[in-house]
Amino acid sequence: MAKNFLLRPEFIEKTKIPEKVLKAWEKFKIIRPSGLTEDKITFYTQDLVEHSSNIKKLIDMGYNLEEIRKILKKVGPPVVTRENKKSKGLKKHLTIGGLAQRVGVSTRTIKHWEDEGIIEADMRSEGGFRLYSEIYVYLCELVKDLQLFGYTLKQVKNISDHFRTFLAIEKNSHTYTKEETSKKLNDMCREIERLNNKMNLLKKGIQRWEDLINKKKREINNLKKKNQKRSNRSNGGNGKEKKDSSQGVKNE
Repeated sequence: MAKNFLLRPEFIEKTKIPEKVLKAWEKFKIIRPSGLTEDKITFYTQDLVEHSSNIKKLIDMGYNLEEIRKILKKVGPPVVTRENKKSKGLKKHLTIGGLAQRVGVSTRTIKHWEDEGIIEADMRSEGGFRLYSEIYVYLCELVKDLQLFGYTLKQVKNISDHFRTFLAIEKNSHTYTKEETSKKLNDMCREIERLNNKMNLLKKGIQRWEDLINKKKREINNLKKKNQKRSNRSNGGNGKEKKDSSQGVKNE
């Protein structure tokens, strides 16, 4: 399920925090954006709306920003998310246009894959603006690969469902009953075997075409050389005939 977020202008409008005040809060690190888009637009998750409300209450009680920072450091509200703590800077996300450009497809294709349930944006704004983590570049490349393997979007959707099920079971082994888990894992194994068999067929086909192409390239180059020699002989013959002709005219 995509997590909702707010772009900076939306966040300012919803929280009624002036831009100047928000910058001051960020400078004192009492609030921090949830991440950045590839074109460096900051965004904020919904929990920061409530967090900003708590900051306002502390200010109304007479605390200054330095004091609030110390309070928050002890209490531990969502100033920095767990993901952002692991990274040195803000975690970057891709817009639908940025993702499409990185993958080499149109934004319409990305939207179509979403409509088919193959991929799902990490976050959506209230206005429908989508954001994707970097992993989606790799996932979309896999979708393209499966299409090259001859898979329909319906078959690709089936594989993506297996991935989601696997992640759910890996995260919590009690997501399904023992019998359901066993069946789902067996289905995954069969799908992996089916895909592996198709890949092996493709590898053999690719090898055949590589051999054929290399052979034909050599044969074409040989024909080019023969054709070049023929052209040289033809030009040489024409030159000799012209020379004899000119000599004959001169003798006369």
